[in-house]
Amino acid sequence: MYQIGEALIGNGNEIAHIDLVIGDKNGPVGAAFVNNMSNLSLGHTPLLSVVRPNLMTKPATLIVPKVSVRCLDDANKIFGPAQTAVGRAVADAVEEGILPKEDAEDMVLIISVFIHPEASDYRKIYQYNYGATKLALRRAMEGYPSVNKVLAEKDRGAHPVMGFKVTRLWKPPYLQVALDLDNMQEMERIIDSLPDRERILIEAGTPLVKKFGVGIISKIRELKKDAFIIADLKTLDVGRVEVKMAADETADAVAISGLGTQESIEKAIHEAQKQGIYSILDMMNVDNFTEKLETLNLKPDIVLLHRNVDLETMKAERGEEQAAMTEWGNINQIKDILGDNGLVAVAGGIVPKKMDQALDSGADIIVVGRYIIGSRDVRHAAEDFLEKMPQDPDTMRLALDEDESI
Repeated sequence: MYQIGEALIGNGNEIAHIDLVIGDKNGPVGAAFVNNMSNLSLGHTPLLSVVRPNLMTKPATLIVPKVSVRCLDDANKIFGPAQTAVGRAVADAVEEGILPKEDAEDMVLIISVFIHPEASDYRKIYQYNYGATKLALRRAMEGYPSVNKVLAEKDRGAHPVMGFKVTRLWKPPYLQVALDLDNMQEMERIIDSLPDRERILIEAGTPLVKKFGVGIISKIRELKKDAFIIADLKTLDVGRVEVKMAADETADAVAISGLGTQESIEKAIHEAQKQGIYSILDMMNVDNFTEKLETLNLKPDIVLLHRNVDLETMKAERGEEQAAMTEWGNINQIKDILGDNGLVAVAGGIVPKKMDQALDSGADIIVVGRYIIGSRDVRHAAEDFLEKMPQDPDTMRLALDEDESI
């Protein structure tokens, strides 16, 4: 057996990122240790960690540079502050009981170290790498993170090096603003006026897509780089092709028409899964949409329901139970069919005074068009809905609270 640890500490060019593995000398880690020492690669020559020249650490630790060492200046950063930081962190970990002292002669460590070529502050290189190494060792020995921790955090975090955040729908409800427009300038005005809130989803409406093509999604992305963007394609046929086209333009979700055949719907959903984006099944004008949903072998991520007065009337005429019915149908039944992670969106002339009814019915996404895009004050119109929703999920979360609790 062996343990794996990781930690990132610091900022700027001196930022430290440590990956490490701990294991027995006679196990796979021991074999990898020897292989790394004897199979050298240009620019990534491994070195033993020392607390000072002529005094290597125990357990024996091999440092492997992640970034190519191309000159003596690069080598000095590795052989100086980084090597010392790792060596002292390992020694302190033994002294503090993070690593068992009685096993120090029997285990080995392999530690990958990141040193930016433009890092220049040796004090920070030492400090950040010392902290990151020690933290990674503790995490490895404690088995951090747990699977539950990963699942709880996977849709929340933003990687600092990426430069943008991938928005996921992990904490409903959300407000979907439907840009059913045919005017680029008006679209830009509305997007610029919307509040900067995680709970807002932006829909490239069918008129926009038809007039400007799926490239309109990339245009919206330029205006709101972190937005969750929905391509309302209402795909009926050749779903694979259309879904891929939208994904290539960085759409986060694609709307598929529920009027399509089972085969075409499932192909579109499959392509969305393949592309890593959400599939939305739009049930506009679909009769018996619960039956349609049940027949699908591949279920969508989201089902979009429209206000259905005819369904209410039909149920009443048949004398069927309507206790669980809403203006949009039986939302709870739809969720049962979709499973634990399925979401339901509702649309159809929704105004702020109907928000409570929609949310109380179990809706996860409220789709609004004219009330917002037709308003002279777009921001205020959107806030009429947002004020009935909770704060954005991480508004009150303190920095670094995503890491270990104490």
